[in-house]
Amino acid sequence: MVAGMSENEPQQRTWYGAPSYGMPQVEEKTPPQGYPSQPAPTRPRRGTRMATTGLLALLLAGGGGVVGGLVVHSADSHTGTTSTTAASSGPTAVKVMDRSSLADIAAAVKPSVVDIRSRTGEGSGVIFDAKGYIVTNNHVVADVGAGGTVQVNFSDGRSASASVTGTDPKTDLAVVKVSGVTGLAAATWGDSGMLRVGDTVLAIGSPLGLQGSVTAGIVSALDRTIQEGGEPQQNQSTPQTTDIAGAIQTDAAINPGNSGGALVDVNGHVIGINTAIATSGQNEGNIGVGFAIPGNLVQQVANTLKNGQKVSHPYLGVSVTSADNNGGAVVAKVAGGSPAEQAGLQTGDVVTKAGSKDIHTSDDLVGAVQSSKAGEKLALTVVRGGTTRTISVTIGNSS
Repeated sequence: MVAGMSENEPQQRTWYGAPSYGMPQVEEKTPPQGYPSQPAPTRPRRGTRMATTGLLALLLAGGGGVVGGLVVHSADSHTGTTSTTAASSGPTAVKVMDRSSLADIAAAVKPSVVDIRSRTGEGSGVIFDAKGYIVTNNHVVADVGAGGTVQVNFSDGRSASASVTGTDPKTDLAVVKVSGVTGLAAATWGDSGMLRVGDTVLAIGSPLGLQGSVTAGIVSALDRTIQEGGEPQQNQSTPQTTDIAGAIQTDAAINPGNSGGALVDVNGHVIGINTAIATSGQNEGNIGVGFAIPGNLVQQVANTLKNGQKVSHPYLGVSVTSADNNGGAVVAKVAGGSPAEQAGLQTGDVVTKAGSKDIHTSDDLVGAVQSSKAGEKLALTVVRGGTTRTISVTIGNSS
């Protein structure tokens, strides 16, 4: 929606992940001999701004200083990826990948990926089953909300209205449903827990509204904890964020409009839903650092939402920040009545281990809690006043 547009000017559309703009004009410039046409991308670091591949002005629910509103909310003054650890991959026999086979994979999966248009923008989605349920990102449909309607465009040219069945802001997932549409090609889901760093993957979606676009890359890292969020909306003083643990990092190009689209393995199985990109400076596009919600989590949440149920989230009830020199997660605040308070956690405690996982940063603790289940006991190794102790916490439920 652009103010001051004349009748003869082309209509502009907002794609999820960028401000409203038309298709970019490409200006070809020949750089001086011996110089690259563009500067090399900088290494991602603490403070790199995270933008969802949703509308930048969109408010993502679940953060903003409410203790316990998230499973564990990082109080660090950054919104980038901070987890530096990734799942290890044991070496196996080296396989040679025939890149020409990617065309067959793309052709097989594209019918399962759709374009989704809401009132203010455009994103992507994946056909979850032949009954018409489609999974996408919450931020793609957040402007219409549960019970609202969006337009779904299929790869064969058909389009239909879809109702928003359910949303879960904390995992940034949503399910919409089309009715009266036959012959839907439901996606085949793979086991995201079997992914290894270096695996070839494809990202399929509608970047900048270009439906059915395919990019290829590899799994760059696993088990990243990311914070994704947008700029504040009207009547909001600060942006809200949501923490997502276990994210898949990939260098397959993910751009505005890819949100809700498929991350696919070489078997043609969907192993993630593309959700966020890291940006550098004023650049809002792909710099080779994209993130997807793991497919195993997507299936669990989507099944819950399509059945009209609320998603259960493991809950600890603390705000944390990272200790100096990656020395653990420092408890900044404990929510009253929370599992953390009941177990005896106190402000100033430094958590250095959760179960069998070493905790170096606040993001590590976020990931450890989010990988737990409500009702489970989690042993926390805590340093308090120079003394190390073990505190057993019963993980709560936040729906």
